[in-house]
Amino acid sequence: MDILRRSLLSLGLTALLAGSALSGPASAEPQSTITVASTTSTEQSGLFKHLLPTFTEKTGIGVKVVALGTGQALDVGRRGDADVVFVHDKAAEEKFVAEGFGTKRHAVMYNDFVVIGPKADPAGAKGSDVTAAFARIAAAKAPFVSRGDRSGTHAAELRYWKDAGIDPVAAKGGWYKDVGQGMGPALNTASAANAYILADRGTWLSFKNRGDLAILVQGDKRLFNQYGVMLVNPEKHPQVKAKEGQAFIDWLVSPEGQRTIADYKIEGEQLFFPNAEPGKS
Repeated sequence: MDILRRSLLSLGLTALLAGSALSGPASAEPQSTITVASTTSTEQSGLFKHLLPTFTEKTGIGVKVVALGTGQALDVGRRGDADVVFVHDKAAEEKFVAEGFGTKRHAVMYNDFVVIGPKADPAGAKGSDVTAAFARIAAAKAPFVSRGDRSGTHAAELRYWKDAGIDPVAAKGGWYKDVGQGMGPALNTASAANAYILADRGTWLSFKNRGDLAILVQGDKRLFNQYGVMLVNPEKHPQVKAKEGQAFIDWLVSPEGQRTIADYKIEGEQLFFPNAEPGKS
């Protein structure tokens, strides 16, 4: 009888283990992994930590993020060292697609840029006109930190200087400091120097080392910051994981992906606003 009982118990345990093996662990390893070249703002704001577990759980596809400035991220795509590019410089993105490096550009979400500066605002930059603020900062020769890294934020900053009729390159070495770094390190530099800086709102809201800095300029329609996503063209780079990369893009622009983006908040404030239009670029 004891032998029979032990045999039945053994068979039951074997069946249980077999069932567990079939269903897999709750946190199973991804079946495949794609590389997404993206911006420091999407990574340092914490958005990817919020998005990617949901996507991986749904699809079994893991995502490795390479966070760079937009220009550098597009270069990674041009070399075929990423499967997807997720950045925020529409003109550069459209050029990337026109040159055949990306298959199609999809709008995903937006937020806005803000001008950060010392609460005392020695340049008198505060307001809702970004070019007027830049002109006042330059006139006062107030310390200004530029990312200087070919990022979408850097490209926007250069447009604002141009609109203000100012050449900041001539000021390098003086009040204008070009750091060649991502948004987080650049904000750290601005905080230490009590300087002005252009930042995306998402990274600013998640930034802890604010020192005496605050948002001084916001609300100008020119501060609108659109993000787009593109599959790297597998015809140029056959190693691209086109099926998995397209699955990531399709999820981002799907109702579920868009809801997940909208749900990401810090202290109740939404960081990114979904605006995908399926079928449109």
